[in-house]
Amino acid sequence: MLFDETYKEIEYNSIASCNIKKSKFIAYAYKVYNASEVKDIIKQVKQKEPSANHHCYAYILHPDKSDFRFFDDGEPTNTAGRQILKEIQRFELTNILIIIVRYFGGIKLGISGLIDAYKHLTSLVIKSTKLLTKDIEIKYIIIFEYNYLHKIMKIIKDYKVFISNKKIDTVCEFSILVRRKYSDEIITKMDKLNIKIK
Repeated sequence: MLFDETYKEIEYNSIASCNIKKSKFIAYAYKVYNASEVKDIIKQVKQKEPSANHHCYAYILHPDKSDFRFFDDGEPTNTAGRQILKEIQRFELTNILIIIVRYFGGIKLGISGLIDAYKHLTSLVIKSTKLLTKDIEIKYIIIFEYNYLHKIMKIIKDYKVFISNKKIDTVCEFSILVRRKYSDEIITKMDKLNIKIK
């Protein structure tokens, strides 16, 4: 089974807006990492734009994009939230929340008009920020005797492994973050040293 080795997210939050047939659309893009953050930001935007007719959104979370949701907020089914989600997916992004608020201008856009509007605004707000490509990292705990410390540190240095926690004693324990593309190589090297990996 092939796994992705990288994922993409936005570098910073951004905003974009435009008027379409007298309706005003404002799109907000946020970096988010959990559902609690998503909930708080949606609440903040609703407080910031209380008189908007619709607050539509979509989000995707985690490097594996396993958590996602969209919401039309009163717009015809699948004309808003799903379109935002589809554009986020087209840009292959994760850890992102996009909220698009609409102030209705009195002229109906129709189903295709709405779909085009929400797609356009999503693309606009994504293009107004910078996109980053990040390595997917896997967390391991390694347990080894102190006399292996020098060899372990060499592997860690060679592969630029991040140590998130460490305990150095007669028996050492390190929590490490390994880039997925190097994980097999590192595990093989650890196995050769008979290092316990969790």
